[in-house]
Amino acid sequence: MPIGTVEEIMPIRATEVFAVIHDYDRRLEWDTLLSEAYIEPPYDSAGKGVVTVCRGRRILGNIAIRTEYVTFEKGKVAAVRMLKPTSFFETFAASIRHLDLEDGRSSVVYKFNFTSRPSFMRPILEPVMLRVLTWETGKRLTALREFCSQDLTDRSFR
Repeated sequence: MPIGTVEEIMPIRATEVFAVIHDYDRRLEWDTLLSEAYIEPPYDSAGKGVVTVCRGRRILGNIAIRTEYVTFEKGKVAAVRMLKPTSFFETFAASIRHLDLEDGRSSVVYKFNFTSRPSFMRPILEPVMLRVLTWETGKRLTALREFCSQDLTDRSFR
């Protein structure tokens, strides 16, 4: 099972970054991987047990993944697992951990794991998918950092 880890230093506190990441009304303002992101009814905000849908950009296959939050500790950690296989993913799970640094910044560590499908193609697909997902996750976290660096007076992260 391939495992990827990407870390980025954010210019704001962990609670603020956490709020930005899990605000699905604003997700597409910074998330470079997605073309669509929403919380499924009856839920209206992210939390443990909440189901979300995230659809990748067209260049990445336009794949939609339904996930459920299995962990949600505001300002600290959130984790999701994919509910049903998709065209290329048999399984997928991810976590994002937040840690405040002494200078008002914070660290974000995104970890993911997956298995690809069809199973007979795993030796070929998984190394490629791991590279692409790690690269795309790095781009996402860089975009998140830049978004969080913008003038903070116009928005609330809480």
